[in-house]
Amino acid sequence: MQRKVLLAVGVSAVALGASGLASIAITSASASGANKSLALIQGTKADDFYIAMGCGAKAEAAKLGYSINVQGPTDFSAPEQIPIVNAITAQHPAAVLIAPTDTQALIAPMQAMKSSGIKVVQVDTSVTNTSIAVSSVTSNNLLGGEKAAQSLASLIGNKGTVVVMNEQPGVSTTDARVKGFIQEMKSSYKNIKVLSTQYVGDSPTKAAQTIDSLLVANPGLNGVFATNVLVAEGVDTGLNNAGKKGKVKIVGYDADPAQIHDLKVGIVQSLIAQEPYLEGVDGVEQAVNSLTGKPVTKSIQTPLVSITLANLSKETKYVYQSKC
Repeated sequence: MQRKVLLAVGVSAVALGASGLASIAITSASASGANKSLALIQGTKADDFYIAMGCGAKAEAAKLGYSINVQGPTDFSAPEQIPIVNAITAQHPAAVLIAPTDTQALIAPMQAMKSSGIKVVQVDTSVTNTSIAVSSVTSNNLLGGEKAAQSLASLIGNKGTVVVMNEQPGVSTTDARVKGFIQEMKSSYKNIKVLSTQYVGDSPTKAAQTIDSLLVANPGLNGVFATNVLVAEGVDTGLNNAGKKGKVKIVGYDADPAQIHDLKVGIVQSLIAQEPYLEGVDGVEQAVNSLTGKPVTKSIQTPLVSITLANLSKETKYVYQSKC
């Protein structure tokens, strides 16, 4: 009986020893940064801008020896994106790149992500709480709006009536584009009237319907600034269907394949293009830097350019990818 007790104690000690070694191994792995998983939460998976961003993020993650899980809501919507954020937080990757769909609504879920020990990097869009993200990567959207105003003013001879078609208020990037556009028009183009901004969601169908209604109410409309890919696609379709191709000038934001096609056939005259692939690369780089103790850049602005038919062949790197 005594030998059995001693044997049982010995076995227990061995088990405890093994458990202790496993615990030490887990702790050591965690401390050494063995978690090589990242995630990218897109603003919407339906937008070629975010598809191109995902391609850049995947390439850079692979280059640096990390895996990356890319997900996004069907629509650019906080109610659709928040459950994805919560699910990714529960999976506990080492770092997350996120394009928040609302400046306020995403603060709490992103703060919960940070509080769980996950490094957070904002790409493209941002929330108003600047303490959550270790880095934010975007283009200069205020400048982009100014460039759009300059392009559209030139296209309509510096006089006439224009309108801004936007997705929804409360999105950091498009809010800045609208602000830059209106400021530039008011300060530099006194003979151009800017109608009230139209909000159509991320819906090409609604954008097409809205521009059709605007044409009825404002038959002398000279130009449109569409603030992102999906809105611009709808505006292009609506004006083309209304027989206004080339008569009502369009400056779109972003340069996906559909927009490039519309530029080539004369439906749209100018595009303000970003570099989403580079945003994905930079976002991953800053995330990995934050995990490995390297210097992290708090704010990065990627380039943007105004594309016309005349310079398209020289600016092909700014054309977005629809697949990797």
